Amino acid sequence: MESKRVAMVSGANRGIGSAIARQLLRDGWRLSLGMRNPEFPDWATDQDSIHLFPYQATNVTEKEWVDTVQSAYGRIDAVIPNAGVIVAKSVIEADDAALETMLDINVKAPRRLVKEAWPSLIKSGNGRVAIIASLSGKRVASSRTGLYSMSKYAVVALAHAIRHEGWPHGIRCTAICPGLVETDMGRGLVPERDKELTHPADVARLVSLAMDLRNSSSVSEIYVNCNDGELY
Repeated sequence: MESKRVAMVSGANRGIGSAIARQLLRDGWRLSLGMRNPEFPDWATDQDSIHLFPYQATNVTEKEWVDTVQSAYGRIDAVIPNAGVIVAKSVIEADDAALETMLDINVKAPRRLVKEAWPSLIKSGNGRVAIIASLSGKRVASSRTGLYSMSKYAVVALAHAIRHEGWPHGIRCTAICPGLVETDMGRGLVPERDKELTHPADVARLVSLAMDLRNSSSVSEIYVNCNDGELY
């Protein structure tokens, strides 16, 4: 049991976060799931390998979460900041509060979480960070997503900064940049049911790949286009 790697996944209640957790459990990881409403998912057959923590990205509880994971498992090998929010407004119509909300949840919280787990990731020798960013962090697809893109550009920059800082310590960081994904958030932007969006399980498989690369390899960004999206 002690040899199993431990991953922290935020926003694990549903969507991409739930899919990532399910994939990593299948891969043999032990998990700490940061959830707004902590409860074991229906796929969690091995509950001894799953730790739940009541996490909301705006509450600044990252240190407490890291401390409880250390107490429960004695190690942290990977951090996967997935919790995110979108305010679908243009940069002109939105107020400062909307931008601050997205920066708090999409950028500041992931930075705090990685920072608190940093000593444990260094100790691992093979620490991994996979930040769920977005193709909106690579291009501004529309006026309605412009404000969201501002936060996601910052997320991609955060991933690169972590990659540079962690390199000498064996820590590797990848920004996972999907387009529209078949989640509540994705469908909120594209309600037409005939539009085929990326499945969360495919994003999870890419996270799994990033987790298992050797230290001699570093993949900085992975782009995922859905069939009906603008290709990047």
